[in-house]
Amino acid sequence: MIRPISRRTALTGLAAVSAATLLSACSDSSEEAKATAKPAEPAAASGQAATPAATVQPPPSQGTADMAKLLEAGPLPEMVLGKAEAPVTIVEYASMTCPHCARFHETTLPELTKKYIDTGKVRLLYREFAFDPLAEAGFMLARCSKDNYFPMVDVLFKQQQTWAASQNPKDALLQIARLAGFTQESFEACLTDQKLLDDIRAVRARGEKDFAVDSTPTFFINGKLYKGAMSIEEMSAIIDGML
Repeated sequence: MIRPISRRTALTGLAAVSAATLLSACSDSSEEAKATAKPAEPAAASGQAATPAATVQPPPSQGTADMAKLLEAGPLPEMVLGKAEAPVTIVEYASMTCPHCARFHETTLPELTKKYIDTGKVRLLYREFAFDPLAEAGFMLARCSKDNYFPMVDVLFKQQQTWAASQNPKDALLQIARLAGFTQESFEACLTDQKLLDDIRAVRARGEKDFAVDSTPTFFINGKLYKGAMSIEEMSAIIDGML
């Protein structure tokens, strides 16, 4: 259920969120979860020597979801990379302020795109799972970018440390938005769009309720559940077994 909020929550809420909280926001943001939940870790243990691609074993799936239900239309139009007829479909839930998500999008996604998406083997559906007001604002700006949704997401992830850790995140986001063609007026109009904010929150609510998503990034690969920012070698080991 989406709780009632004031019209300017996404805009005025930017100043109220601490940078320290944002940069660890890869798990549920409820008070109870804050005390117990940890950020979703990469599938491979950090600090462990990289395994040659030829010997990488696919990480174990952590559950399954019904693909028909997973692909049902949600509150917002799907943001998709790849061809509809691709044999492998990946549904990714991510938060704009999650450092693990940023790492995946900077390191793994370019290789995934080149190796599988551009070659017609994989279709990626990207869904917003915003843990905090600043992540909501980032996603709202991406949605307001329309055809430039993915370039905007890419820029926001690459510059995550700049705006998410800023003492004045509103101004930091505005500077990035201006480079994408926003004016002061269109920036504020976007961030005060009540329906858009409600819809972005509904995407997260559906992920939680219907598919038990509780951390980011979370991936469903042909219905199999995987949590954490996987490497291209790990994703290849999963995908190749499905082709």
